[in-house]
Amino acid sequence: MSKDSPGEGNPHPYISRKSSARKRNVGAGLPPALQPPPAHQTPPTLLNSAQQTSSEWLKSTFQPFADGLQQLGLELTEQQFDQFLRYKQELLDWNTRINLTAINDPAEIMLKHFLDSLSLLMVYEVSDARLLDIGAGAGFPGLPLKIVRPQWQVLLLEATGKKVTFMRHIIETLQLYDVQAVHGRAEELAHKPEYRAAFDALTARAVASLPVLLEYAAPFCRVGGQIILPKKGDLTEELAQGKRAARQLGVVLKDSVAVRLPGLEDGRRLLVWEQVKKCPEQFPRSASVISKKPLGLL
Repeated sequence: MSKDSPGEGNPHPYISRKSSARKRNVGAGLPPALQPPPAHQTPPTLLNSAQQTSSEWLKSTFQPFADGLQQLGLELTEQQFDQFLRYKQELLDWNTRINLTAINDPAEIMLKHFLDSLSLLMVYEVSDARLLDIGAGAGFPGLPLKIVRPQWQVLLLEATGKKVTFMRHIIETLQLYDVQAVHGRAEELAHKPEYRAAFDALTARAVASLPVLLEYAAPFCRVGGQIILPKKGDLTEELAQGKRAARQLGVVLKDSVAVRLPGLEDGRRLLVWEQVKKCPEQFPRSASVISKKPLGLL
């Protein structure tokens, strides 16, 4: 893939909160999956076993996940449904041995990990992109996005080796291509030429303040690229500090979009930032300096 901006010269690839989602097949040529029948209808009885399994799955435990997909305008293939199910099971199995997630309920995983990850498509929708997920953990949001956007190039950056091992296992198990899990720290990799200003979109689901997340993300982002940061709760003070930090990093806030998907109605928002000029070379600073002297303080 070229490192040039996808759709360069076109409007910025974030969608305002007033935009309506369009249904689209995201399976890159694979046959479309069965869609769940309306709740008031009885499912057809003359289905083969694979179809019945999919229908029962969508109508029972994971119906809220299917409802969320519909709200996002997503139509997954059978293969993609299977990939999400396998991902869920591997996450639960590995979580008995290493600490990957505090969520151990299958339905909650489908909503609070998978659907939450896919919510980024509310504000960023392009045909091709090079995405960096900073602090990817067990692969969120990068891997769910890769499953539904197989044409994207995705880099998953994580500092904990065991989590990197898990992500590499998932990549191999699900047979995903153009995705890589890298063991490293953002404050170090961002100063390497091959990573500097090399990505169209950045995200970080890690629990950190906005000034810290922006300092980690901005150096990786090309001019005109987007930084999408999921947040929830009262953001008044944090957002004010984040905006002050953003000015030092060449970043501006473009949008703040409420997430109202099944199981995620808890004040979640997607903060969309744009890299309007190149991030100064001194950023990011070392982790110790960032901790002691965060940007944006008055």
